[in-house]
Amino acid sequence: MIRFYILYFGLVFLAAILFALLEIQIEGKNGWASKLPTWRRSNRFIRWILGNKELTGYHFYLWLFIFSLLHITLIFLEWSLKKELILISFYILLLRLEDFFWFVLNPDYGIKKFKKEFIPWHSSWIGPFPTQYYPSFLIWAVLFIIGIN
Repeated sequence: MIRFYILYFGLVFLAAILFALLEIQIEGKNGWASKLPTWRRSNRFIRWILGNKELTGYHFYLWLFIFSLLHITLIFLEWSLKKELILISFYILLLRLEDFFWFVLNPDYGIKKFKKEFIPWHSSWIGPFPTQYYPSFLIWAVLFIIGIN
């Protein structure tokens, strides 16, 4: 089981760092695809899910792409609910860590600028993190614990 934890967390951290570095190359200092030529949708439900942000075509298709790639593993494994929960937990943790690493690794931000006053698209914060981080980590933890038991 220790091997599983090492692989799971090692891969999710590596993937999140690489994903963040790719997004930094695409977006630069302009987070949440603010300068990209992409469609944007917003309503109460979208803003509730995304922490008061609009949904962009860039993010929508990128997230679907990553979600579908994760499921390629099921070509080699028999599907089970536990495996699905582990994949979804990996996906949730990947997206949340990538968002954090985007700031930490971005030369226009860094850890010192990981604060509300520098990040207008994360409009609500609790303590040191944007509000939406907390339910994400809670959902990740629940899915991960159910998936490994």
